[in-house]
Amino acid sequence: MRFNAKDLALLARRPSGCFDKEGRLKICRVVGDEKLIEPRERWCRLKGNLLFLMKNKSFEASEVVILERCWVVEFRSKTDVSIVLKFQSGEPDLYLEAASKPDCESWAVALGEANSEGLQNKIQQLRRLIMEIKEERSSDEARQFLPSSQVDSLGELQFTSIQRIANEPKLEFSLACKDLVAATRDRKLNTFIQVSVVHPAEHILTRYSSTEIVEGTRDPLFLTGVTFPPEYPIYEETKIKLTVYDVKDKSQDTVRTSVLPDHKEARADVGRSFLGCTTFRVGDLVKSKEQQLTLTLRTSDGGKTVGTIEVNLVKMGELEDGETDHITTDAQDQKCALVRECTATEGISGRDNLPSLNAVLKNPICKLYRFPTSDNKWMRIREQMAETTLSFHVPKELINLHIKEDMRRNQELKDLGELAPHWDNMRRSVIAHCDQMLSMYQDTLAELGKHTGSSFKSSCSKGEKTLEFIPINLHLQRMHVHSPRLKDALYDVITVGAPAAHFQGFKNGGLRKLLSKFEAERRNTGYQCIYYSPENTAKAKEVLSNINNLQPLISSHADLLLNSASQHSPDSLKNSLKMLSEKTELFVHAFKDQLVRSALLALYTARPGCVLKKPAVPRNTAEEGDDLQHQDHPSQIKRQDSIPHHSEYDEEEWDRVWANVGKSLNCVIAMVDRLLEKDNISNIKEGENDPAAADCRMLHTGSDWYEQLYPLVITLKDCMGEVVTRAKQSMAFVLLQELACGLPQCLMLTLRRDIVFSQALAGLVCGFIIKLHTGLHDQGFLQQLHTVGLLVQYEGLLSTYSEEAGMLEDMAVGISDLQKVMFKVIEAKSEDFLPIITGRREHYIIEVQLPAKMFELLPQEIKEGKLLRMYPVLFNVGINEQQTLAERFGDTTLQENINQENLELLKEYYKLFTEKMPPDCLPHFQEQNDLKGLLENLHQNIQAKKRKNVEIMWLAATICRKLNGVRFTCCKSAKDRTSMSVTLEQCSILRDEHQLHKDFFIRALDCMRSRQTQGALNESDDPETGCLTDNKPTSRHFYPVALLLVSSHLLVVWLILSLALLLAKYQ
Repeated sequence: MRFNAKDLALLARRPSGCFDKEGRLKICRVVGDEKLIEPRERWCRLKGNLLFLMKNKSFEASEVVILERCWVVEFRSKTDVSIVLKFQSGEPDLYLEAASKPDCESWAVALGEANSEGLQNKIQQLRRLIMEIKEERSSDEARQFLPSSQVDSLGELQFTSIQRIANEPKLEFSLACKDLVAATRDRKLNTFIQVSVVHPAEHILTRYSSTEIVEGTRDPLFLTGVTFPPEYPIYEETKIKLTVYDVKDKSQDTVRTSVLPDHKEARADVGRSFLGCTTFRVGDLVKSKEQQLTLTLRTSDGGKTVGTIEVNLVKMGELEDGETDHITTDAQDQKCALVRECTATEGISGRDNLPSLNAVLKNPICKLYRFPTSDNKWMRIREQMAETTLSFHVPKELINLHIKEDMRRNQELKDLGELAPHWDNMRRSVIAHCDQMLSMYQDTLAELGKHTGSSFKSSCSKGEKTLEFIPINLHLQRMHVHSPRLKDALYDVITVGAPAAHFQGFKNGGLRKLLSKFEAERRNTGYQCIYYSPENTAKAKEVLSNINNLQPLISSHADLLLNSASQHSPDSLKNSLKMLSEKTELFVHAFKDQLVRSALLALYTARPGCVLKKPAVPRNTAEEGDDLQHQDHPSQIKRQDSIPHHSEYDEEEWDRVWANVGKSLNCVIAMVDRLLEKDNISNIKEGENDPAAADCRMLHTGSDWYEQLYPLVITLKDCMGEVVTRAKQSMAFVLLQELACGLPQCLMLTLRRDIVFSQALAGLVCGFIIKLHTGLHDQGFLQQLHTVGLLVQYEGLLSTYSEEAGMLEDMAVGISDLQKVMFKVIEAKSEDFLPIITGRREHYIIEVQLPAKMFELLPQEIKEGKLLRMYPVLFNVGINEQQTLAERFGDTTLQENINQENLELLKEYYKLFTEKMPPDCLPHFQEQNDLKGLLENLHQNIQAKKRKNVEIMWLAATICRKLNGVRFTCCKSAKDRTSMSVTLEQCSILRDEHQLHKDFFIRALDCMRSRQTQGALNESDDPETGCLTDNKPTSRHFYPVALLLVSSHLLVVWLILSLALLLAKYQ
């Protein structure tokens, strides 16, 4: 055989990444058992079936060994690190000695696969696969020459659907291997199976999932099943490829298994090696009598048998009964209990919930485990994670409301009328800034309307401006426990990234600090504007909202009153008058406030010219109790006195205008009473004697009623219109002061608060809907819901160091703002079950729609539209390495204050609960004394100020569950810390409430945290790094990412060394 020496030399000098394997070995020739010379160290490079021997990595190749008609002999001794290449041609054997046993094993595998005979066998195997694919494609090509009817019938035969139950997986099977052959005799195998799918129409190999790693056995029983969800396109003709790997470095392979291309096998030097593979048709498994296939595993060349693999068909929900002893013995070397994935949204409350739940939940992933209890019985756990469409729906609804509210406010500012130059310039500046902000909201809403793809925002997108209103990684995490001796139980946790304005950053802190600083600066604005306290500005917004809501209602009720009068309907007249009186009384009560009178006076002084009939300082009676700040600023009074005087203003005029509404209403009421009284007397006298005359008189009386009521109703409307005009202008002037005192900081803070609130509200709506569906059959919970309200507990895992301190400040304000949200349950009138949001900033009502069957299960109070209150509380404990820095060198006051404030809120809710609810409304295994003790223990732990006191988290979560609350777990991005917290909480619940065997606690925890059981994911499919593919949603709660709890002593040493290195560098 001839070779081009130049080409070989060029090949030997190629970069390191171009070779199959390279490294340093000691090499010599051997005849019989005698070495011809002492082994010499050489740098060896393997490419195909060519082995280059070089004196050094930078030298040219001194010898090339062609791996043809040869075999590898590996010595089985644990201490021997040498192998021998024997050649059929009779030339001397090649002795190779490695530096270590693992290196020796990897060279043995690489040289064995590089043998020319092995390559030829692999080529033959590939040729056979190509022929099979060509045979299948020939039938597809024949379809082009057939009539359409025959093509349809052929397609039905070729792609046979698998029969299944609705909302159940199409296919599930479990896997086990026997008699696996290792590369070396004394090696203990650590194996897993990678599952790939060959679609019959496309003939493309697609990686689907993988099992967990089973360590130290050649007969592994894999405890992870394979599931194909209902929407997955799998047919009886679909082929499934099973590839078995031996893992040498488990921690390294956790990543490697997901990034290798489909057409390449794993190399031995990256932490795993290929053992064998096999393929089967889905139809063969489904139609087999025993619903089981036993397949032979072969090497990639198809020549060598390396073991067998058993595929067992599994039906959803079927688990073996009986004792656990016979399982425990077989699985004692394995890391977790039985896991089978499934895709379903059905919970304990049954299938009736599916339509409405499917409207808010999307892409659910289920995993099914079984763990032994302390009495050696099996309990079954179904763990589900689902995305929610509310991640985008709620923010879009909120932004739309913000746009309408801001447009209304801008128009009210323009309707203030003529103002003095100083105030008019101020108004122009405010409106210009507001228009810019309004344009930004409109652009954001337009961008969100274009969004397609994933229904949640991944952590890598948290800094995107167009998605800043969207919560990060909002998911439902549900655990359904079926115990042999206890009732089934559901445990839900909503996981979401901390509500925070990531795009705006945290250089100057978060909302808690920014709002406090802004309020202090507003108090010192001096001459520029009038200061109104936050309470007064909130009151002004409330008055404007009441005006906008009540005025059209009063007008419509007044029209109904006239309509009843024209029809001469006494009953309808009474009802219309009742509704008109109630709404008008609310209307009048809304203006019974010193703020309106004071604002009218301030607005009058802002006109181009004014003169005060009485002193400009507004009255401040003890009964009204309002301390208006502009009384305390002489500069403001001085400014008002300096305005030119050319007219008179009577302070009592507002009282007269306001009182005219009530007087007009009293006139209407008196007239209606007089008309009804006359009607009753006339009916008694004339009704029995002359019915025809009575009917004639009724027509005449109807016109009289209308004519007599019409002028009174018009007067009422006129009086109300005058009140509305003045009140709107005065309250708009108050809002003008609020905006003018802090431009542009005021608008930027409003934007930041809207962003944080939007993220928090999306999670709250999701949690409320899930909790409502879960508790529909619990009358105690429903009574608690409308009598007391719903407890919403947030578990924060943010540190108080650097940017996360700003995130915590944002989160604290956003969760506190949720107290202003009310829920209302209504009956759905269509198939659209998404919630409806109404209201304004600081007062929102969320209307949750339920199907008719579910709506009938609610108490009468909720059916009648009673508003349901929320009680959000936040407890935060930083647990990462940054919290260690904060505790050692920073400040944890923020966390302590937040925990203390929310403890008081939790105690207030518990007090309301004990006062309004009977003791038997708590679940049967909980008592009042338990809650008292837990609250006291929580109080002691918060006061203790212990470092990283996670006991606060456990206690708060337990109290929340016992009070039928909604649980949230949050960290920076709802990934690492959140997943570790949720899985630990789930296993703790199994241990404390469901008697999980103590020896299986760690195994259960490892199983729930195992990423390997989630299948082989590409980097682009990983929620840790970004986005999800549309066809396979992936849970982020099962990743083996350890909590970054750094030892304080090691941290101090690390800081000292780092400081020393920095000093040395810059000296």
